Formats: sequence, structure tokens, C-alpha cells
Amino acid sequence: MWAGDGGEGAEYWLHVLTEIKSRGVEDVLMLVCDGLKGLPDAVGTLWPRTVVQTCVVHLLRASFRYAGRQDWDKIAKALKPIHQAPTEDAALERFMEFTEAWGKKYPAIVRLWGNAWS
Repeated sequence: MWAGDGGEGAEYWLHVLTEIKSRGVEDVLMLVCDGLKGLPDAVGTLWPRTVVQTCVVHLLRASFRYAGRQDWDKIAKALKPIHQAPTEDAALERFMEFTEAWGKKYPAIVRLWGNAWS
């Protein structure tokens, strides 16, 4: 366990993950995080095949920052088929539907979800 020093950059996370690796962790299959800036780079340095994914709860919360309160329920309902899709292809199809319906009004949400795939 680490007590943070206020920094969450790549250098900090590389230090933390290097210590975890020195304790015997040989590989990390998947890392789910809340969009911390340096964490994906740091894990990629030590375990290059790790898949990094943004936590869906954090992704949803971030989405609502870009939407008007009056649309929150509709946005949540429209995003649900994306994050509950059974396959990546199905999720991409639902994302395209979301983009068509909401992209003009909330392009920042479309960018946010689009960046979660990259």
C-alpha cells in the first residue's frame, strides 16, 4: 500500500509498479483505471502486453459532466447498450447509434467514449 504524495504522473506510477514487479508479479493481463494520466504508460513500460481499460463507472460519470441535467436519464439509457454489449463489434455498433443520436449535441461525450477504445 502506498500513501500518495499528490503526484499521479508516469514517474510515480512507474515507481509503484516497479516495486510490485520486484515483489514477484510477472505479468498483468488487464488494468482497469479511472483515466489516470501516467498509469497506462507506466504499466506499458513494465508489462507491454497489458490491456488498459477505463472503468465504466468513471467513464459514465465523466460523460454526465458534458451533458445537461435534463438529458442525464436519456444519455444513461443510450450508453447502456454500449457498455453492456456482448461483443466489441456490437458495442461499436451501439456507439455509432449513440453518435448519430447525440453527437451533435454532445460531441465531448462521443470523443470521451471514442478515446476509451484507443
